[in-house]
Amino acid sequence: MYSLSRTKHVIGNVFLFGLVFNAIALHWTGIYVGSMPWIMLAFGQALFFLPLALTKKYGMVFYPLIFLITEEIRARFPFGGFGWLRIAFSQSDSPYRAIAAFGGVTGLTAIVLILSWILYSIVAGERSLVILIAVLPLLLLLIPTNIAISGHTNALLVQGNVPQLGLDFNSRATAVFYMHVTESRKALKENSNVDFLLWPENAVDVDPFANPTVKATLDSFTKPIVLGAVIRSQGHFQNVSIAWTNKSQNIYVKQHLTPFGEYIPLRALATKISPFANNVVDFSPGTTPKVFTIKNAKIAPIICFELIDDKLVSTAAKSSNLIVVQTNSATFGISPESSQQLAITRIRAIEHGRNILSVSTTGISATIDYKGNILQRSPIHTNAHIFAQPGLITSQTPRDKAGDWARIGSFLWLIIVATTHRRRMDNRR
Repeated sequence: MYSLSRTKHVIGNVFLFGLVFNAIALHWTGIYVGSMPWIMLAFGQALFFLPLALTKKYGMVFYPLIFLITEEIRARFPFGGFGWLRIAFSQSDSPYRAIAAFGGVTGLTAIVLILSWILYSIVAGERSLVILIAVLPLLLLLIPTNIAISGHTNALLVQGNVPQLGLDFNSRATAVFYMHVTESRKALKENSNVDFLLWPENAVDVDPFANPTVKATLDSFTKPIVLGAVIRSQGHFQNVSIAWTNKSQNIYVKQHLTPFGEYIPLRALATKISPFANNVVDFSPGTTPKVFTIKNAKIAPIICFELIDDKLVSTAAKSSNLIVVQTNSATFGISPESSQQLAITRIRAIEHGRNILSVSTTGISATIDYKGNILQRSPIHTNAHIFAQPGLITSQTPRDKAGDWARIGSFLWLIIVATTHRRRMDNRR
């Protein structure tokens, strides 16, 4: 009875930890849709933390391994996963963030967990040579990464802003479009020496192929525009990025749609939980990646939620020499959502060794170098523009060269550390 009660106590503590962690960090998800979806998201994510209770039986040395396993699962399941709060994404200012270039997001999370376990072991008085061996991957930071740059491109990031923050920003789609047009023309008067303009997700929510006025306005620009738009194709809405010129349009269709934002899983249940579910029209996803070629720049567009999809971002990096992230933060107000996404983008830049241009309708828009440094950034909820001259990088990081082996290596290392330490501690008893 005591053992059962003790087990329930541990499980309860683990669940409470997961619930509070997610509820605080994801509070922005309920800003305009009410508390119920936010609470359910936090509750559902907290369930993935329950296996951490196994450390009570197997020892804290297994905590990093179990945590990493649960993190990788929730980054992929359900509905394509929700890996927004992966530990690595919180390390954009850490002194060892460059580990992401070797082990990717998985490897960086593993290092953080190992360091946490080491601190615990020191406090608990567990002295073992394994504790020192565990930090050997940090020696990777001493290896220089060779970056090959094949010239530069001149880009203009345009943050046109929206008339009003909230879910119904889309009802003023024409106004949002012309705010981006106005900011673009203002910027080009300052400096017209640009190779392309970069507009955010949802900058053109009036289908430019169906609206002659919008199309004519876009055609009036003499520079290419990589813009975010919503179009209707074969009766289905699509969230797209378009490399637009007055002669041709190259379209990328968002592949990883946002569950409950761009389509509703379990719609019958969702509509009972939140009336806002009825307002969401299911979008149609794309199936293939795309690279826009503008002069020497091979530009891979990533649209908002796709940023947390490991495979998608990796594919984009390998086929391009510059990544652009187009996002819309209007539906999350002035919450921490935009700052969190910026932190994720910085880790992706390190992981894949690419300079990244990130542009939002309302901010934060920023230019980020391949080391994860923010070179320029805009204030939030204001119209702004940024001139950038990012280098076009053709080399690959060790992580991208290794592919899935980087992830496998991270798991194997945690297994070796855990089993070796556990065996040594058992031998001492």
